[in-house]
Amino acid sequence: TTKDSTAATKDSTASMPTPPAPAPAGPTVPFDVVTVYHTIKDYKVWRPVFDADSTRRKAAGLTDVAVERAADKPDNIKLVFMVSDMAKAKALASDPGLKQTMDKAGVISKPEMKYWKIVRFNPENLKANDNRLEVVHKVKDFDKWLKGYDAEGPATRAANGMNDLAIGRGIDDSNLVHLVFEVTDIAKAKARMADPALKKIMMDAGVEGAPSVHFYQDASK
Repeated sequence: TTKDSTAATKDSTASMPTPPAPAPAGPTVPFDVVTVYHTIKDYKVWRPVFDADSTRRKAAGLTDVAVERAADKPDNIKLVFMVSDMAKAKALASDPGLKQTMDKAGVISKPEMKYWKIVRFNPENLKANDNRLEVVHKVKDFDKWLKGYDAEGPATRAANGMNDLAIGRGIDDSNLVHLVFEVTDIAKAKARMADPALKKIMMDAGVEGAPSVHFYQDASK
């Protein structure tokens, strides 16, 4: 009887489905990030110089989050860093040593740096897909805008090829909004961004002016 029950236990255990892998862990919100945008001459020259400069970034309280290349112009680079000390991060922007390193790497545009407080982050949407969409716009009132955004809902965005990744508020201007999506279908996402229905949702939510819309490919690996 004991043998029979042991065998039954083994059989039932063997038939149990494998539990799904846990969602990737992410930092606790809110947290601060800086996004850096610049243009380079040659990615193969730039990348090893960037990777070798990690000590300077760590000393400034920066943790590498992402390296992304613009989908339409891959020499346009977007960098994302988590910030532990905002004063140090902002001071790094004027570091002469950083400028020398960027010159050596072949950076040919003046870097643009934007500082954000991430108030929502969905690491479970960081899947195998390397396509990203960044939308930046100004709003009249963040809380009113967020209600409109939530009313549209993540299911609607997902049906249009966009999974929510992050919402950030500008540190220097809290009514500046930074949205990041994982893109599962570029054609659908582009069509949605051009959809008059979305434009009306945004206007009703208090979006001011035309949003900045850019598609990127993740190159962090």
